Amino acid sequence: MEKPIVTAAQMKRCDSYTINHIGIPSLVLMERAALAVRDEILNALPIYLSHVVVVAGSGNNGGDGLAVARLLKIAGARVTILNVGNPDHASQEHQVQAHICQYYRIPQTSDLSVLDEASLIVDAIFGIGIDRPVAGHYVDVIKAMNDAKAFCVAVDMPSGINTDTGAVMGIAVKADLTVTFAFNKIGLTQNEGPQHAGRVVIADDMGTYWIDEHELADNQD
Repeated sequence: MEKPIVTAAQMKRCDSYTINHIGIPSLVLMERAALAVRDEILNALPIYLSHVVVVAGSGNNGGDGLAVARLLKIAGARVTILNVGNPDHASQEHQVQAHICQYYRIPQTSDLSVLDEASLIVDAIFGIGIDRPVAGHYVDVIKAMNDAKAFCVAVDMPSGINTDTGAVMGIAVKADLTVTFAFNKIGLTQNEGPQHAGRVVIADDMGTYWIDEHELADNQD
C-alpha cells in the first residue's frame, strides 16, 4: 500500500489505535520517534553536536524532545534543554521523560539566551497538535529560535505550522530539517509548510498501524 499523507486527526487516530487496541505503549512509540531523530542527527549532522539545545514544550512533542536530549547526551553530545511549556500542563509521557532527564543530569533552563550558544536547535514545542495562532511567550521563543545562527531540526512538524494546511499560525519555526513520524503530513507538502520544514525525513518504521475511518468503524462493530 502506498503510504498516505495524513491530517492531524488521522495521525492521532492511528496513534490511538496502535496504543489502545494493538497494545504498543505510548512510551515505546515515543522512544522510536526519538531514536529516529537521534539517528538522523548523528548520521547527517555530526558537525553540529558541540552544543545541542532542545526546545521542549509541555506536551508529547516536548516529551519526544526530552527523549532526543537523553539519547544525544548518551551519544556524547553536549545538550541543554530549554523548557518553554507550562509544567502544570505536562502530559504523563512528558513527565516520565523529564524524570529520566534529571537522572542523566542534562542541564535545563528557561533562559532564551541559551539559543545564542547553540550549534543545533531541536524544535519540540508543538508537533502536530497546534490548532490556533501561536500566542504569548511562545511568540518570543520562536522568534529567538529563528534569529539564532544554529541549524534547526523540527520534531514531527515545525512548531507553528498547521498540520492540515501548511499555513503559518501567526509565527512558525523555520527548520532546516524535519523528521516526521510514521506518515508524511499534508502541512509539510503545501502552502508555507515546505519552506518552514526544510528537508523532510519520514520515519516510517515507527510501528504505528495505519487504520482508516471505515476499518476503525468495522473493528468497533
